[in-house]
Amino acid sequence: MSIENPNKGCMSVDLRQGKIPEKTVFVSAVALVDADHRVLIAQRPEGKSMAGLWEFPGGKVEAGETPEMALVRELKEELGIDITESCLAPFTFASFAYDDFHLMMPLYLCRVWKGEITPMEGQQVKWVRPIRLKDYPMPPADVPLVAMLRDFL
Repeated sequence: MSIENPNKGCMSVDLRQGKIPEKTVFVSAVALVDADHRVLIAQRPEGKSMAGLWEFPGGKVEAGETPEMALVRELKEELGIDITESCLAPFTFASFAYDDFHLMMPLYLCRVWKGEITPMEGQQVKWVRPIRLKDYPMPPADVPLVAMLRDFL
């Protein structure tokens, strides 16, 4: 009987040889899913880093906040909608080393909210079928999440 290497196909990276970001940024994001099983994405506005790329709504987790609290606050500020923490279902997370920081980002699913989605910061938003998410350029940390959503939804 042979046992396959469980890491076969996984890349091995020795971080000690490369540049390790000094700062870790904790961001919380959500895949809002409508009744037609489409996912909301927002385009990063001009003037922000990675402007023009599409992402899942959310934002930085501030001191004293849980990831869920941050999403409640961010979705009110960015999209003008109200959600409750109990409507956020943990789905997966991203861990990605950018040049100047390391990003940790839990991704939640949410199917229930109050209010009309209204871009409050001038960003463009789109409802997209999970199979079409790959057609939108996204930050590198978000890319692996697309396949997971596609397979799940």
